[in-house]
Amino acid sequence: MLPIERQQQILTWLEQEESLRVSDISKRLEVSEMTIYRDLKPLIDQQKIEKTSNGITLLTQSSFSSSHCPYCFKDSNTRMPVQLIKKNQQVEQACCPHCGLLRFQDIKNEVSQIICHDFLHATTISAKTAVFLLNADIHLNCCQPQVIAFESMRQAKQFQMGFGGNIHYFEEAIQAIALEMHGNGGCHSGK
Repeated sequence: MLPIERQQQILTWLEQEESLRVSDISKRLEVSEMTIYRDLKPLIDQQKIEKTSNGITLLTQSSFSSSHCPYCFKDSNTRMPVQLIKKNQQVEQACCPHCGLLRFQDIKNEVSQIICHDFLHATTISAKTAVFLLNADIHLNCCQPQVIAFESMRQAKQFQMGFGGNIHYFEEAIQAIALEMHGNGGCHSGK
């Protein structure tokens, strides 16, 4: 196995397990601990991982380059953030599903995963499997057209019965947002 392959395997394990010991990595990959330390040095230099008292962990603090949405530049610490995890392990956090979906469309070749929060339960879900409600008659101080994510079609339909709006799956939602924005002259904040 080449060093780059070992490094990628280490990053994959860290995503799944949060932290690892060098001795455990050495045993799993069947190479010496010195080889593992050599493999880890570039990952540390690239600020992808950090040494801890118990081994190594993914470097999450530096992944969030800003507390502002990469699409609309508003504060991204909101109730409905969307995280775009890039193939280079960097994470961008958009303020809402509206901005998260549009940002995904802009950089989709760089993104390995897009995560959002179910509006009703605040659970983390994959945006690619989520159902989105556009233009519901509820003011959430989100970018317009307002987009709300749901884990299931049933939940989205129940919410739609009370608040209206149009339901879309992932790709359809991106197209619907872009089309509506084109007709309205671009993105604007709900504030």
